[in-house]
This record gives sequence, structure tokens and C-alpha cells, in this order.
Amino acid sequence: MKTAKTSITKPKQEKSVAASVPMTKAGKTDRRHLRGQASAQRIIDTTIRLIAEEGIASVTMQRIADHIGSSNALVVFHFGTKEKLFRAVLEYLNDQFARLWQETVLLPGLTAPERIVAAIDCARHFRRQHPDWVAVWVLFSSDRQTVQLDRMISLPSDREYLAQTRDFLAEVAREGGYEGVDIETLAEGLNYLVQGAWYWDTFNPDAIRSDALHKTAMALLRQVFPRSFPAADG
Repeated sequence: MKTAKTSITKPKQEKSVAASVPMTKAGKTDRRHLRGQASAQRIIDTTIRLIAEEGIASVTMQRIADHIGSSNALVVFHFGTKEKLFRAVLEYLNDQFARLWQETVLLPGLTAPERIVAAIDCARHFRRQHPDWVAVWVLFSSDRQTVQLDRMISLPSDREYLAQTRDFLAEVAREGGYEGVDIETLAEGLNYLVQGAWYWDTFNPDAIRSDALHKTAMALLRQVFPRSFPAADG
């Protein structure tokens, strides 16, 4: 993943461009507004595809307009500047990861060990399902022109995910009677595993189906919490 971004943690409320259904004063669906939302989302999707295929430097408002078969004026109308468009892309990516985190890691009824495994697998599934999204995230976090924007948008939720992961690990240690466990280092170590996996998978696409992340994380967890993560569970 990236600067704390690909931590194995990520809860933030989803707020994609087309997240809500606008209504008119008469209580009817505002179809014009919906068309505008769909148009803005199409621009975001196209921007993601272009960055994943060609890199950040090659993306211009005009090239995006050409790819969606529209005018540069439409792109400017929706986003104003390229920086604001990139901000919208990053917010969209954060929202999508947050939704997956909510649906898997924060699922009601899970035990702390189950939440930790779900957190590890959340990053793995996200990468497998949406390789372009992760590639763009990695590029944003690596490019000198966008790294500050990425940190500003992504880092707060990254820290929140990491804090949740620490809480899950602390709960396992407390309930399992494990003493002397360095929870902070363990959480950071799992985070590094996820970050490394996202980077490696992005630049080595042949490895995208590898189970190395899950297997390595489980080996580490079994070493620290043997009773809570028995071998049959991995």
C-alpha cells in the first residue's frame, strides 16, 4: 500500500460522488442531479484507469475529456482543477476501502482474532478485486507532486485503522492471558506486511494471486498467540 495508507486498517464513512439520491422540492428524484453525479463518477473512473495505465504525469484534463468523449469544459465544471480531481479520486478510493473494511472487519459478532484475520484479508481482497485502484493509490503515495495530498486525505483514516488493529491485538492478548506482548510493534509489523504486499503486487502483477501475505501474517500471529490462532484456522 503506502505511507501508512496500506495499513491493515481503514474505517471511514463512504461518500462517493453518487452516494446519495437527490430529491427535488416536490419530493421527486432529481434526475438532472443524478446525471451530473454519474458524469462526475465517469470522470473519476477514467482518471483512475489512465493513471493506472500511463502514470500520473501523462494525465491532463483534456486527455480525460477525450477519453470520455466530452469537452475539457465538462471536466473543469465538475472538478475545477486537476488537483481537485486528484483529491476526488483519493477520496473515492478511501471510501471504497472503508466500505470493504466495514463489511468485513467490523462485521457484528466477530471475535478479536477473526477481526484481525479479516483485516489482513481485507487488504488482500481489495488488491485482487481492484488492481487499478491499488496501483493508483501506490502511485499517488510515491509521486512527489501528489504525496502530500495523499497523506492529507489518507493518513487520518490510516491511523484510525492502525489504532483499531492495536485494539484487536490487545484484546486477544488480554483474553488469552498472553503477557509481555509488544502490541505496538506487532501492529506496525502487520502494517508493514500489507504495505509491502501492495507495492510488490503493483509492480509485479504476476504475484497478485499470491497467498504470501495471509500465510506470513498467520505464521507471525500463531507465534505470538498460539492458542488464539491454531494452525487449522489458517
